[in-house]
Amino acid sequence: MPKEDHFIELIREHQALIFKVSAMYADQKQDQKDLYQEIVYQLWKSFDTFAKKSKISTWMYRVALNTAIKQLNSNKRQPRTSSIETIDLPGMDLTDGIMEERMKRLHKEIGKLNILEKGIILLALEGKKHEDIAEITGLSVTNVGTRISRIKTKLKSELTKG
Repeated sequence: MPKEDHFIELIREHQALIFKVSAMYADQKQDQKDLYQEIVYQLWKSFDTFAKKSKISTWMYRVALNTAIKQLNSNKRQPRTSSIETIDLPGMDLTDGIMEERMKRLHKEIGKLNILEKGIILLALEGKKHEDIAEITGLSVTNVGTRISRIKTKLKSELTKG
């Protein structure tokens, strides 16, 4: 299979991953589309250097998160706190009014986290193992576990207020 066809197939298979990162780090729909395109471009640029030492999704998350963070830092702007609301979390029945309200509160609190914390919790909510999160973020496995614990504590503290 030609390289271009293989790359397009991988993007199609993992487009939800790219969309989730774009939705997490961009505030407006057009900014999300622009970030999505930039992530795909960065993936293409580094496609030949993918060493296959990790899963393709791990590599794609790393490139996507690094691209999003780089774009945020270069634009000197902060992500909107409500942008995570467009992300579906697995196993959540949002037809239940109480559950929907709880999810809105959770989305709001996740939106208040810093850039790295958002990335870590996004990956944790995706069900990624600590080892995979460590590989994606460049942190140690122990540091990932500690940060996830602290993020959960922070979120729980905010969600139990009021």
